[in-house]
Formats: sequence, C-alpha cells, structure tokens
Amino acid sequence: MTIKTVGMISSYSALAKSAAWLWQQTPNHFGIWDNIQMHALEEKPDFLVMYQFDFPQPARQKSWLDSFRKQQKKPAVDINSRLRGLSKERIIYLLREPPLDEIVEINKHNYQEAQKYCGYVSGPDDLAPTPNYMSAIWYHSNSFRDLNEMPCTQKVATCSWVTSGINRTANHRQRLDFLQSLQSSGFKFDLYGRNLPEWAKPSGELGNKWYGMAPYYYNLAIENYAENNWYVSEKLWDSLLAWCLPIYYGGPAADKLLPPGSFLRLPSLDEKGIAYIQEVTATPDAWYAAKDAIAEARQIILHKLNLLNWLSDFVAQNS
Repeated sequence: MTIKTVGMISSYSALAKSAAWLWQQTPNHFGIWDNIQMHALEEKPDFLVMYQFDFPQPARQKSWLDSFRKQQKKPAVDINSRLRGLSKERIIYLLREPPLDEIVEINKHNYQEAQKYCGYVSGPDDLAPTPNYMSAIWYHSNSFRDLNEMPCTQKVATCSWVTSGINRTANHRQRLDFLQSLQSSGFKFDLYGRNLPEWAKPSGELGNKWYGMAPYYYNLAIENYAENNWYVSEKLWDSLLAWCLPIYYGGPAADKLLPPGSFLRLPSLDEKGIAYIQEVTATPDAWYAAKDAIAEARQIILHKLNLLNWLSDFVAQNS
C-alpha cells in the first residue's frame, strides 16, 4: 500500500508551524494512519488540508482572528503560493468555527473563496457547500495507545469545567453569565481555563486538559453554539476520552454521532440547568450507569470520528 502524505495550512496561529499536527491521534509514528501520513509542513504533499484558513477579507470586514492580532498593514496574500502545487481536487477546505451571528458573513466569504481553490469545501453549518459534522480532534497530550488501551481512570472528585474567558460574541457572554450564575448558586466544582475573569476564581490554566478531567466523575461541556444540526466540538470528545460523563449543552449532532447514554443533556443555561447539574452530581450513580456507554463512545471517537480516519477515507476515495 502506498502511503499518501497530507499537508496542512491554518489561520490558527498555534497550528501554523506545527510539524506534528495530529500525530498524537494515531498509534503509529510520524502521523501515519492506514494509507496516509499527516505531515503538515511537507513541501510536496499528495493532498492538502486548509484547516480553518481565513482568506483575505474585503476591506469593510474584519477577519475572525483580528481581535488577536496587532493592527498593522500586511502584504497581500498570494493564495496559490500556499497550495504547494496541488490540483484543486486534492485540496480540502475544513471550516471549524460555528456560524455565530458576529462572523457568519466572514464564514460565507471563506466558503466562497475556498471553492475557487478546493475540490471539497465543508463546515459544520448549512451555509457550507458540503455541510458536515466536524471530525474529532482532541486536546489531551496522552498517546493514542494510552487512550485506546487504558482502563477507566480512578475518579476522586465530582465535577469540573474547562473553559475560557473569551467574551467577543453574545454566545460567549451567555456562557460566562451561566458560569457566574452557577458559582453564585453555591454549587461546588473545579474550574480551569485561560483568560478567565478574576471573579471566577479559576484554578488556573492546564497544559494538558487530562488533568482537569480524568479525576472527575462529571464534566461540564458547554458549546459556544447549539443552534444547528452539525456543530459539535472537542469539548465533548475531551470529556469522554477522560472517562467523564459529560453534562453537555449543544445541538443535536452529538446524538447522531455517539451512543445513547454516553452523555447527559443540560436542558438550558439558566436556573433550570443549574438545578439539573446539582441533582445529577449529588451522587456518582449516573456515571456508573453510563460507564459502558462512555467506553463505547471513546472507541467511536478514537477510531471512527478521528479526523485522521476521515482524511484516510477521503484520500482512498480520491486517489
């Protein structure tokens, strides 16, 4: 079997120079999964993934990432020079951000531009040329073999939430409001994350999300967006891979991808939701009842929903 190399470019600054992107999501060395090798920086790959690549925006619009960048004039981007000489049918565009009101026009522009260069253009919303679920990536630094073969971790604490203090959209602010209400209710949980406001009194950032999830029976997995049938993010995969029972707030996509009983549905981000969390976490009974479903969900995430597995299938069908 001939191994095809897959390169990657992204507007996510943390990924832009990552030679080993997704290598932790395979049991093999150097990013090999079945018929592909994920090698993000390969100069002459067989295929290329444009992973949340932001095309230059019209002057009247701001890029999704502008709030993170210093305001300075930048040279025009030559897109073709980034595509490593590949033909259109070998270039894949995957948009990862949900269609929030504040950026929906930017998403539309990205889809329109991507169709000029890419044979496959997808995202987790109905605006995409090919609407589809987001294949799984996760943010535990544990090896694939560890995650795949380990027994259930020992649970010694009740509930955690790993989130951030991002507040640039109405949906982000709604989540922060819920965090404040949850803390005001007196519910005891451990909070981790970056850029959280001082009033949240977080336990700090985590270099590996595993340590803020694996010791806990329950984990709050609150999406930034729950308004369509496609969007589900790493918040759910991370929680399940750490053997937590997620208390999940999000759209219906998760129900179509994971086995029944592998997560709990948080009904709302209000007093009703807080009462639900307090009731469920009062005992570990729900976690014990869900343990087998969590084990099944973990295998689905690792082997089926894994982005490397999706890319392997795509390459097999287009080689």
